Amino acid sequence: MHPSEVLFQGKRQPLLLPACDHYAGSEKLMRKSMALQQELGPLFDITFDCEDGAAAGAESEHAALVVSLLNSDDNRFNRIGVRVHEPGSVHFENDVATIVGGAAKRLAYVMLPKVGGVADVQAAIDQVNLYASAAGRPDLPVHVLIETHGALREAYDIAALPQVESLSFGIMDFVSAHYGAVPASAMRTPGQFTHPLVVRAKLEMVAACHAHGKIPSHNVTTDIKDSAVVANDAQRAAAEFGFTRMWSIHPDQIKPILKAFTPRLSEVNEATNILTDAMAAGWGPIAQHGRLHDRASYRYYWTVLQRAKLAGLALPEAAAAIVNQSETSS
Repeated sequence: MHPSEVLFQGKRQPLLLPACDHYAGSEKLMRKSMALQQELGPLFDITFDCEDGAAAGAESEHAALVVSLLNSDDNRFNRIGVRVHEPGSVHFENDVATIVGGAAKRLAYVMLPKVGGVADVQAAIDQVNLYASAAGRPDLPVHVLIETHGALREAYDIAALPQVESLSFGIMDFVSAHYGAVPASAMRTPGQFTHPLVVRAKLEMVAACHAHGKIPSHNVTTDIKDSAVVANDAQRAAAEFGFTRMWSIHPDQIKPILKAFTPRLSEVNEATNILTDAMAAGWGPIAQHGRLHDRASYRYYWTVLQRAKLAGLALPEAAAAIVNQSETSS
C-alpha cells in the first residue's frame, strides 16, 4: 500500500489545486495569461471570465472566443476554467451550451457565480452535465462563488456535492448585499480580516470546504499596484483563515500569491524527515525530537509535500521518492 492509501483509509483524500486562480476577461488579457502560463508552467490556473468580461450585447461572441482559445494549442496544460453568467441570467444557458458543449474536454472547471443556495447549484450542474456528457466529459468539475446570504447559509451542503471542487468567497458582492450595514472598508485589508460579519462568512465557507475535502479560495485583492498588499492578504488568508487558494486579477499578483501558499523549505524538510521515519516504522507511531507522531500528523505532513510539489518546489530526494512512490503505486 502506498502512503496515500495508508493515511486515508476509508476517507476521501482532500483535493489539491494550484494555489492561484488568475482571472482574465478581455481577449488581450486572456491571451497574455495563457502566454504567462506557458512560461511558468501549470503552477496557476486561469479563469476566463464571461460574467464581467463580455461586452454588453456581445455575450455570444465572447463565449465563442473562449471556446476557440480553450481548444487552441496555447491551452497547453488544460488548466483553464471559465466563469459563466449567473444561473438566473438569460445568457447562462448559451454560455454552457457554447463553452461546455464546444470545449468540455479541454476545460478545467466551470465557475458558477451568484447562486442562491444548493438548489441553484444542483440545477446548474444538471445543465452543465447535459452538455458535458454529450461532449464526452461527464465529470466536469464545478466551482461555486459564495457571495449571497443564501449560498453562505448552505455552503456546507454545496461543498458536499460530489462534482463541486472548490468554493470561492466573493467579498464585494457579499458586502454589497448588506446594503450599507457593512462598510466598504470591509472589502479590503484590514477590514476584510477584522469585520465580524466578513470574518464569520469566510470561516464558515472555509470550514465547509475542509469538512468535505474541497478547496476554499480567497477573494481578490483590488490593489493591483502594490505587490506587498496582495502578499500580505495571501499570507493572512492562508495562515489565519485556512484558505488554500486565492484569486488574482493582475499578472503581478500571481507570484506573490503562489509564494504565500507554498510550504517553506523548512516545512518540506520536516515533513520529509517525519514521513521517512514513519514509512520505516510501517506507518506506526514514532517519536521525533521529543514529539509523538502518528497517522493523524502524517496526513498533515503528506499534504505539505503534495502542496509543495504542486507549487513547483524542488523537493528533497527523499521527499520526491515518497511522492513518486504514491504516483507509481496508484
